[in-house]
Amino acid sequence: MIAFRNFALRRGERLLLSNVDLALHAGWRVGVIGRNGTGKSSLFAAIRGEVEADAGDIDVPNRVRIASVAQETPALDDTALDFVLSGDAEVHAAIQAEANAFANEDWEAVAEAHQRLEALNGYDASARAGKLLHGLGFSADTHDRPVKAFSGGWRVRLNLARALMMPSDLLLLDEPTNHLDLDAVLWLEQWLLKYPGTLLLISHDREFLDGLSTHTLHLHDGKARLYTGDYTAFERQRAEHLRQQQIAFEKEQAEREHLQSFIDRFKAKASKAKQAQSRVKRLAKLAGTEAVRVERALRIDLPAPDKLPHALLRLTDADCGYALADGGHAQILDQVGFILEAGDRVALLGPNGAGKSTLVKSLVGELPLLAGERSGHPDLRIGYFAQHTVESLHEGRSPIDHLGDIAPGVATQQLRDFLGKWNFPGNRAFEPVDGFSGGERARLALALIAWRKPNVMLLDEPTNHLDLDMREALAEALADFDGAIVLVSHDRHLIGLVCDSFCRVADGQAQPFDGDLDEYAAWLRSRDASEDGKGGRRKTGQAQAPAPEPAAKPRKANPVKLAQAEARVAELEQKLKQIDADLANPDNYGDGSGRAAELSRDRETLAAQLAEAEAAWLSLYDAA
Repeated sequence: MIAFRNFALRRGERLLLSNVDLALHAGWRVGVIGRNGTGKSSLFAAIRGEVEADAGDIDVPNRVRIASVAQETPALDDTALDFVLSGDAEVHAAIQAEANAFANEDWEAVAEAHQRLEALNGYDASARAGKLLHGLGFSADTHDRPVKAFSGGWRVRLNLARALMMPSDLLLLDEPTNHLDLDAVLWLEQWLLKYPGTLLLISHDREFLDGLSTHTLHLHDGKARLYTGDYTAFERQRAEHLRQQQIAFEKEQAEREHLQSFIDRFKAKASKAKQAQSRVKRLAKLAGTEAVRVERALRIDLPAPDKLPHALLRLTDADCGYALADGGHAQILDQVGFILEAGDRVALLGPNGAGKSTLVKSLVGELPLLAGERSGHPDLRIGYFAQHTVESLHEGRSPIDHLGDIAPGVATQQLRDFLGKWNFPGNRAFEPVDGFSGGERARLALALIAWRKPNVMLLDEPTNHLDLDMREALAEALADFDGAIVLVSHDRHLIGLVCDSFCRVADGQAQPFDGDLDEYAAWLRSRDASEDGKGGRRKTGQAQAPAPEPAAKPRKANPVKLAQAEARVAELEQKLKQIDADLANPDNYGDGSGRAAELSRDRETLAAQLAEAEAAWLSLYDAA
């Protein structure tokens, strides 16, 4: 049991939490929620003993073994499997002792190591580590690759696997679904459901929280309140609490009407499309939560497109992939046929590296097709969001500056009004983006897209770094959007509210998936259980579809090209690290030389190049 008694915590001069009195019991799975900056990560640091309480105390029994995910991964020569295995320090040490004893032909030490491994149940440790890697998307042929050969996002997964490998009574996970694809998120949810210890989980993914949490700890306004049940149960309980205080009665009534119109609209769609049923199910869960949603007081509106033709965008017999520096190409998807019409709302499903982002970039036109045809209506206007969209924001410039660049001649007050709707009120609209959080930058990037009034939204992981309030607002805005949407996301709540058809991208193909998200999750579980029973492993991006699909064209990566791609990623990561160091140097500011601006521009270019290089490397690696 973890007990907080009159607990208080500060960050600098700001009081994060005060007068916290509660107990968390063994075996609970607690979702820790709250807006960014309310102290969730600081609370974890206090539990780990890394920061001291500013008042009161926190009681964590000495015998409790705590596991959490490391924030950094050194560039190690250790293999991925050995790195994960080292999470179980005792077993790893015993395995090393056994190996050393064999090498020294010290048979007495070999016998002792055997006994130690037997006592620790260590002989299945390698299999357990391999299963963790497999579940998180690492194909079997990568298990012996050195840690330093993986890019940043994959190293985050390695850290997560290592934390899950640690024997623990208390597991602390801070946004574990970041950098995971939907397949890995669904696997992780099932693994955590079987975890026998106490789980504390920070997440902005409400479906993930609903699938796991037995209790919800809400940090708000300097207080911490514990609720029984998952995230949806929390919303209902808090809604009742707020109603009892008679908060915002008129707004609550307006929200009821808004949600009812939402449900009515999608019920009508459900009669036409099987996939829309999943949205009705998710919307039904929101009944009785209006007061909480009113309390958020955050709503955004996507302006209606000026023109909305029926046939918007088409790929015909498209081979999608990347050009390589030597004049060759890496082909990711074969013979794709994709038609996008007004009102279409398509979610792309499949593991990382299978080609979802490649397909989106091909639809945008950012990647030229290797073969086939891309055609769009003359009035097509695309709103495209990807990670490099956030990274392209200019350091030293404010939201008003960014919006003014794409809206020349528009009155400042009109720009301020628009930004205020995206939660950049008052002077916040004039502050440089340098100090903005990742969520604030993502929100600004989405606002800039909305200003252009697109009739097609192509969104690749738009909710990364967004908190729950903003995710809810974005989901509602997209659900009301009249144009077409193609969405890549690991957030099932967002997909469920926004999308009514699904396309599975894997094995070099993009094929319709005849089912909803619940059916997709069930299919993944049954497929993985079948493969476990056969003792087989699947490669990332190479699972078979539930219905027969055309076989992918065999592709074999050139090992020389693979090595070149790895070297290119490492080179760009090093250059980016150096520029970040230069940007952190005060000497590069204030002398009027423009050095800081030049560095910022160089960083944007390098970040875009790194994203492309990583994608090219992954495509070659998947084909190996």
